[in-house]
Amino acid sequence: MAQTGWVGSRRYTELGTFLRSRRERIRPEEAGLVAGPRRRVPGLRREEVAQLAGASVDYYNEIERGAGSQPSEQMLAALARALRLTSDERDYLYHLAGRPLPASGGPRSHVHPGMMDLLTRLPSTPAQVITDLHVTLVQNPLAIALLGDHSAFRGKDTSFVYRWFTDAGARRLYPEADHDAQSRAFVADLRAAAARRDAKDPEARTLIAELNARSSEFAALWARHEVRVRRDDRKRINHPALGTLEVDCLSLFGEDGRQRLLWFTPAPGTDSAGKLDLLAVVGTQLTGTPR
Repeated sequence: MAQTGWVGSRRYTELGTFLRSRRERIRPEEAGLVAGPRRRVPGLRREEVAQLAGASVDYYNEIERGAGSQPSEQMLAALARALRLTSDERDYLYHLAGRPLPASGGPRSHVHPGMMDLLTRLPSTPAQVITDLHVTLVQNPLAIALLGDHSAFRGKDTSFVYRWFTDAGARRLYPEADHDAQSRAFVADLRAAAARRDAKDPEARTLIAELNARSSEFAALWARHEVRVRRDDRKRINHPALGTLEVDCLSLFGEDGRQRLLWFTPAPGTDSAGKLDLLAVVGTQLTGTPR
């Protein structure tokens, strides 16, 4: 629903103008799209921005025209990622839209354009960007096919660490024999993340308090004070159609350590390379339910 005085306001007109200027500066190939012949406009078309942001073309057209309802914070985050905005540009976008800036580390956190660019350049490799609290910010299609679509989670459930210790269904991702090792690794990584943040950081503090209250396993592991950042791992991942894949999970960290780009490669000496090749064929047919 449009807010009173929002539609037709000068700031909303500026929002549309700003989005158009950012859209026109991006080449299709920079956004992972095929340029194709006979392009009559510089940069991306409106329908391409809508596709990248998960919006309808009509809705995005309304925003650029300065019409329609006030964009949600979720839509603004999606537009910022689709248009490869810098952090300053993202902040300006939220200002024009009259929305408060999202808390750092949440599901609407700004993704560095460099990470978005690298993600785009990994079309044949499962890859995703997560926060240091294991909140998934963006996934490429192969990551969705391998791990499930994480975009539907809300609230505390956006953190995979939280789901791991509170939802038995999340543990289907890994073989049962690996659960103890995964639990220890998650807790040690979370303690390292909490140490990097301010001691009064509400997001980390709330997450840790909730997990201590809800999971005796987490509480016991937290009391051990183990600390280790998950920089690289060899994992076994259960897939409903392809069986168990053994992969190397590699990480590229942002400057402040709050975001990391994860990508998955087949473990040498296993049959996982062929299975990863099949992911593009299998797609999300059997992995559409978030895990």
